[in-house]
Amino acid sequence: MPELPEVETVRRGLEPAMVGARFSRVTLRRPNLRFPFPERFAERLEGRTVTALARRAKYLTAHLDSGESLIMHLGMSGRFDVALPDGSNVSPGDFYLEGALGNARHDHVVMALNSGATITYNDARRFGFMDLVPTDALAACRHFAAMGIEPLGDELTGATIARLFRHRITPLKAALLDQRLIAGLGNIYVCEALHRARLHPQAPAGTLAGPDGSPTRGANALAKAIKTVLTEAVAAGGSTLRDYAHPDGGAGAFQHSFRVYDRAGLVCTAKGCRGHVSRIVQSGRSTFFCEVCQRP
Repeated sequence: MPELPEVETVRRGLEPAMVGARFSRVTLRRPNLRFPFPERFAERLEGRTVTALARRAKYLTAHLDSGESLIMHLGMSGRFDVALPDGSNVSPGDFYLEGALGNARHDHVVMALNSGATITYNDARRFGFMDLVPTDALAACRHFAAMGIEPLGDELTGATIARLFRHRITPLKAALLDQRLIAGLGNIYVCEALHRARLHPQAPAGTLAGPDGSPTRGANALAKAIKTVLTEAVAAGGSTLRDYAHPDGGAGAFQHSFRVYDRAGLVCTAKGCRGHVSRIVQSGRSTFFCEVCQRP
């Protein structure tokens, strides 16, 4: 599943085509994706202009001049293809390269814009979805109401991590993946951030808060590491792992900067460390870490 850096890459790729454009025609080729489309979905989009394209965690939100916002989630295999008026194509959601992924028979939503561009949403596994909600009610809608803070926002600090994790005995990695606490973090970048902060993924999350609730050195290091890893990944266009690719159809480059993810058995890349990367399974997901420099 695309993580925050990949979704931000999609947003940046779609923005030039969508913002300022008006939906002239919207065609639904099936009644549902993961969920049924909202009532009168195409009708509510047609004739509306996109005033802004934002991201909330792993969701895209297109603000419309009608006062509604189009929420889009890529699920496991969602992608967007943009056919431009000059005949060229870009694929701001082209993360999947294998087999039927990207096959035209999985083109489920076609959005024609008044600019002459056409945006097609393709989703082989149909775990993605689209919804329409009032823009002024976005924060309270069912998708975002229980969602935690943005990891790239100013709110993420060591003090915030200490406050969120205090008294929690759940493993640190599990706490970081809890979207009710910090929204948008996924398996790849949590592994990378924990390694940079030299924190063990199985350590109790509450250990990042002192007895009085103040942030530990580890909490401050983790806040910095999360922002650094995500910022570097966005700049690199995300990561290419098996299926993933960059919006222009090429590969995202951040996988070349992995320090632990998918490197089990290899020497740790941390300066001065002679350990090796290990792999364990937590909640059904692979966790990669160094047993030497990330010792509990």
